[in-house]
Order: sequence, then C-alpha cells, then structure tokens
Amino acid sequence: MNEIIFFTQALLIVCFALGALTLGQTALTAWVAIQALIANLFVLKQITLFGFNVTASDTFVIGSLLGLNFLQEYFGQEEAKKATWICFFFMLFFALVSQLHLLYRPSVDDTTQPAFVAILSASPRLLIASMSVFFLVQQFDILFFAFLKKVLSRWRFAYRAAIALVISQFLDTVLFSFAGLYGIVASIADIIVLSFMIKLIVIFCFTSFVRLAKA
Repeated sequence: MNEIIFFTQALLIVCFALGALTLGQTALTAWVAIQALIANLFVLKQITLFGFNVTASDTFVIGSLLGLNFLQEYFGQEEAKKATWICFFFMLFFALVSQLHLLYRPSVDDTTQPAFVAILSASPRLLIASMSVFFLVQQFDILFFAFLKKVLSRWRFAYRAAIALVISQFLDTVLFSFAGLYGIVASIADIIVLSFMIKLIVIFCFTSFVRLAKA
C-alpha cells in the first residue's frame, strides 16, 4: 500500500511542479518554498517503503530542488538563487512561530495540544540540521545545474536535472545523516545507503514523468 501511495505522490508532485512552471516564475518560487516547508514537517514521520524504514519527506525535498531546476532553466540562475533565500526565510519563520504556538496554554476543551507537541517539538538539533543542510544543498544544486547546463547544453532538461538531483541528494543524505543523526542511530552508513537508494527511486520517477510530459 505504501508503494502505491509513494508513486501516486511522486506523480502528483511532478504534475503540480509542471503546473507551477506553466503559471510562471512567481508560482515556481512559491512551489519551492512550500515543498521545503512540507519536507521539514513530514521528515518526522517514519514509513516502510520497499522493505526499508525511511522518512516520508524525500519526495518533497526532491520536488523542491526540481522546482529550483525549472526556475534556473527557464528564468535564470539569479531567480533560482533568490528563491533559495525566500525559501530559507519562510522556513525560519515557520520554525519560530511553531515554537511560539506550543507556548499557548490550551483551553480545557482543547484536544489537539498533544498532537501539536508531538509534531512541532522536534529537537533543536534536528531542526537546525534540516534547515541548514537543505539551504546548503539548494545552493549546491543551483551551481551544479548551471555547470551541467553549460557543458551538457544539448542534453534534455530531464537528463541534466536527474544528474544534478542525484549528486545533490547524495550530498544532502550524507550531511543530514551526520549533522542530525550521528550518535542517535546505530549505523550512519546504513541510514545513508538506505535513504539514498530511496531517493534514487524518487529521482528516477520524477525525471521519467518530466521526460514523458515534455515529450
């Protein structure tokens, strides 16, 4: 069942990413920020996918970077860079207001406080690691995609995007595993390998859907 949801979610993200591209630069910038916010929230949920325990956020992380690649391909590198700062600005805002939200004393009739505490009270280490690594990977993806666009100008967008996503997601996996999980999990190597394998499947799905849509 999880695998069906996974492929449906990947297809949905690609369709909405292409829809944002059709709507233009502003929509794509909003798309990048929304995907980042969702990814940093959904990273707390653990799921079983293809027999492995992973987080439920990988498709949204890659969806955000796909949006950045669309921005850079059609609107230029400067707009993509601007989108990363807008994205970081709103992630910081969300992090601050979510902690303030937990400080409200619930009324006697409230039944949602335990759920908000469970979701929004992630450890500061995980929150800082997630936001920092995401921002750094966005910066790397912009520079690396620009390099690929220059040296592989004759290649289709889907292929260049796939290469950029594979390298940037390997970097993301390694950095977040050490920054956020080192000393917490039993084996960092296992986490890196399993997470990266799932991300490769996501990237393959995304680029396949994009290639078919562009065709």
